[in-house]
Amino acid sequence: MDNRHLALDVLRGMTVCFMIIVNSPGPGASPFSPLEHAAWNGFTPTDLVFPTFLFVVGNAMAFTLPKMLGMATGPFLGRVLRRTLVIFLLGYLMYWFPFVRQGADGSWSAAPISHTRILGVLQRIALCYGIAALLVRYLTPGALRTAGAVLLLGYWGALAWGGDYSMTGNLGQRIDMALLGENHLYHGEGVAFDPEGLLSTLPAVVNVLIGYMAGSFVRRSGASYETVARLALTGAAMVAVAYFWNNLFPINKKLWTSPFVLYTCGLDLVILAGLVKLTEMAAPPRWTGFFTVFGRNPLVIYLLSELLLTTLWVVPGSKGGSVCEDLNTAFYQRLAPGSWGSLLFALSMMLVCWLAGWLMDRRKIYVRV
Repeated sequence: MDNRHLALDVLRGMTVCFMIIVNSPGPGASPFSPLEHAAWNGFTPTDLVFPTFLFVVGNAMAFTLPKMLGMATGPFLGRVLRRTLVIFLLGYLMYWFPFVRQGADGSWSAAPISHTRILGVLQRIALCYGIAALLVRYLTPGALRTAGAVLLLGYWGALAWGGDYSMTGNLGQRIDMALLGENHLYHGEGVAFDPEGLLSTLPAVVNVLIGYMAGSFVRRSGASYETVARLALTGAAMVAVAYFWNNLFPINKKLWTSPFVLYTCGLDLVILAGLVKLTEMAAPPRWTGFFTVFGRNPLVIYLLSELLLTTLWVVPGSKGGSVCEDLNTAFYQRLAPGSWGSLLFALSMMLVCWLAGWLMDRRKIYVRV
């Protein structure tokens, strides 16, 4: 591995690692509060995971897009569109999986496409990547920063003009209901509301753009004290602006508000500065190897984690429950009752996925979309 890029690889791996942990709490007890999303306004460490995933998508673009920018328009657009569609389709199929459902009488039937969620995590990644790639292709660096500001301020204006900042009163929810329909939205909040909705995807593009600009800066400047200082100071400034903006437009992950974008990108820049200092300005610590396993096959490992967890929930267990519930009741909650048992199950899921990634790495299997 090229150590000049090790900090970005470690950040990508850490993001996938913690995404699996927060997405895989064991049933039978509530997770520790830092491992849950904020109920609405506010912020928890878990709320940093998904925006960081978008940030590292931008980091990766800083190394892949320069090779593509020299292409003619047709091949460039074709490659971006293909990657966008493949990632979007993988996300859609992941939510549809296992393509069957069990009725109240215990019988199984095909899961209807009419009630399948259209948007989601991978779908947002796909759309943000596609939009960001086009902006990078056709805008100068200065215009790119202006575009980011327009997206953040425009989203604020749209929500302020089109309703309020509540779950069912915001403009984005009404757009999703009109264009996608209630049956194709997320219902985990008890109502039809998608935290990865169409309108809130626009400010999320800025997470990718800032990640791209950070990756480009590290690529140009290399590992130095100046690089570390500029990343950290820029990140701290973004966090400060987000705090002030929060008084007018709340930090809210589920609405993906503009101050949420600045807050998470600011934290990502500070973390990246620390990783550059730790991994590239001295001998890399041994623990970095654990995270780079995740970073070399992030999409495959994330899909594996979600499909494995879904399978454990779908396969019937005893007393009308699932294998996942049985496993936690019989082992994890007995070993460590309460939140600790929930955490141990999540860590076990993460380690199983890490092992799959390690085996792929040993065999030099790297899946790129």
